[in-house]
Amino acid sequence: MMNDPVPLLHDYLVHSTRRNGAKVALVCDGQRVTYDQLEARSNSVAHHLVEAGVGRGDRVVIFADNTVEAAVSFWAVLKANAIVCLINPLTKRDKLCYLLDDCQPAALIAQARLYETFHQPANHCPSLHRVIVSGTIDDTDLNALPHAVGWSVATASTHNTAPARRCIDIDLAAIVYTSGSTGEPKGVMLTHRNMMTACTSIASYLDVREDEVILNALPLAFDYGLYQMIMAVRSGARLVLERSFAYPAEVLRHIAEERVTGFPGVPTMFSTLLQLDLKSCDLSSIRYVTSTGAALPVQHLRQLRDTFPGARIYSMYGLTECKRCTYLPPEDLDRKPSSVGIAIPNTEMWIVDERGQRVGPGVAGQLVIRGATVMKGYWRKPEATARRLKPGPLPGEQVLYTGDYCEMDAEGYLYFISRSDEIIKSRGEKVAPKEVESALLDIPGIREAAVVGVPDELLGHAVKAFVVVDVDQEQPISEKQIKQECQKRLESFMVPKYIVIVPELARTNVGKINKRELITG
Repeated sequence: MMNDPVPLLHDYLVHSTRRNGAKVALVCDGQRVTYDQLEARSNSVAHHLVEAGVGRGDRVVIFADNTVEAAVSFWAVLKANAIVCLINPLTKRDKLCYLLDDCQPAALIAQARLYETFHQPANHCPSLHRVIVSGTIDDTDLNALPHAVGWSVATASTHNTAPARRCIDIDLAAIVYTSGSTGEPKGVMLTHRNMMTACTSIASYLDVREDEVILNALPLAFDYGLYQMIMAVRSGARLVLERSFAYPAEVLRHIAEERVTGFPGVPTMFSTLLQLDLKSCDLSSIRYVTSTGAALPVQHLRQLRDTFPGARIYSMYGLTECKRCTYLPPEDLDRKPSSVGIAIPNTEMWIVDERGQRVGPGVAGQLVIRGATVMKGYWRKPEATARRLKPGPLPGEQVLYTGDYCEMDAEGYLYFISRSDEIIKSRGEKVAPKEVESALLDIPGIREAAVVGVPDELLGHAVKAFVVVDVDQEQPISEKQIKQECQKRLESFMVPKYIVIVPELARTNVGKINKRELITG
């Protein structure tokens, strides 16, 4: 008698559909999609992909906003035994050309409104067997694409089951491209096991339940956003999928209408939120709030707790190469407010010096992660992979050298200092941008701050700060006043030589501060 197959990522959808198929799985753009419907539509698209020649291990690119079609396509690609590559819809044409050339997809599922961006890259991508376009598109434009059909054609056939299962759990499920804010984008290779392990670990400490209603205003192309959908489907919960956080009042209205219980965000979202008058907003349904993507300032954490008094507030830290590293338990927020927390379940971490030797508590060094969440490597980049994946303490294993500069206390709580490549060497001293940014954010009248190093003949590198000030004040703080306040708070070598007041900070497609653009722009 044959044993049941080892679970794969898309089995989350299959199992939740069997448990409660009539339940609403997805709310998006006024549509309410049940688990039965999500299962059936993804089966149809999966069979269409297979019939178009997509096979095990092939890559399928999804280039779309947060839409029902994008969600359906994610599960369909996995059911077709292929590898999902979600690309942010804000990606420009030249970068999309690079990404298609890099991952060499067999199929592209794209949104009609993005036609001007993707049609040329698609026509110059010889590996494509199929292009599926969702939304309204002119027949002339559709016919100008290679092997193209509309969404209605891809979902026309009815199938009660998915295509024949070909994958096992060590096969790749996704290639997630890094934002490229510090260089050329790299495709992080994640297996079904990687993603299921991460999802199980995160859902366990967040206590994600079947009656959860999770709001996601983050791009599905951003792994933090993608995992909101995966966790919701795993638990049989409901996902409220927003296009973005561009219209926070609308998002807040949906929180009240849908009785949202889980609210994930990034610091830029919360910075915007905390500037709004929320007195008339009903946020009483929120059970937990999570933040990652960058370090959340301590004052923002405390403000979030005041804004969501009945919710658990989780400050988390991670990177695409292993999804999540740490979380700060809500009960430790007062005790260790500047920490990014402890290792997530089923993960180990430690700090090493420049020679790769472990260091003790309070000593800064590079963070190393060990666990089943660690990526397989970078797609088609063996040298970059070798710099990150190195032999671990046990024979035959590899662990992730994150490139992040951190320290750990005696209780195992981690404190993020900086990306190793962001450390500024000024006057022979090492300056961590995060430490300067924290001091800047403590100054009344400063809303946001980003610190970089710039070449300087005398200092080697000088500290340069870009700040967004509160213009609502009668007398907005000046650059001179900011420098005076920094001198009170920081050691002399850490005080910014240059302070630039800007209306806003440059950001990547997923809302992170783009320091590379700040330096070059």
